[in-house]
Amino acid sequence: MSSHTALVVLEHVGIFVFAISGALTAIQKGFDAVGILVLAEVTALGGGVLRDLIIGDNPPAAFRQTAYLLVPLAAATVAFFAHPVVARLNFTMLLFDAAGLALFCVTGTLKALDFGLGSVQAALLGVTTAVGGGLLRDIIARETPILMQKDTDLYSIPAMVGTAAVAAAHRADLPMAVAAPTAVAFVFTFRVVAMLRHWTAPQAWPHPHDHRRPNSPTAPHD
Repeated sequence: MSSHTALVVLEHVGIFVFAISGALTAIQKGFDAVGILVLAEVTALGGGVLRDLIIGDNPPAAFRQTAYLLVPLAAATVAFFAHPVVARLNFTMLLFDAAGLALFCVTGTLKALDFGLGSVQAALLGVTTAVGGGLLRDIIARETPILMQKDTDLYSIPAMVGTAAVAAAHRADLPMAVAAPTAVAFVFTFRVVAMLRHWTAPQAWPHPHDHRRPNSPTAPHD
């Protein structure tokens, strides 16, 4: 399998699983069929559209190829009819979100590299691709974005590690048909283990002499 074929396959799988994540969120929120479809499309395509606009691939692939629009439609249809059999809706959404995160961080990095970006820039754009759709999903669903939630389990860090690994593999001329799926599996596993074990990113400890009032942005005078 060529690197281009691997990229296309991974990207379409990522679109499908992220669309499922968006559709399940909409169903949980009580959206109607139109709302379910809209949230599925936005979740699946938002990060990729942002990526394409940044690298100058205009119009974005989602608006040039019909498959990019039909895959979320199929995912939304599956979620609409199959969601009653999902016993643990919340955890299922998180699993699909983790799969989308893993797939999109890899495909976003690969496409950025194909457009001639440096390793660091490509890795950064891979993370943007991975978190962009989920960020839009949560905003539309009127949820605090998972990326911004206090004490949330590791989310962007697994994507950062995955994009760095893909960029390093590209720089070392390793076969992407092997490196890309390996990176996807690693990021997915990392994210799921972080959820199960509740790993969180470090936070800044408050200064012991910081006596600010809880509701005031400035400290009171002594």
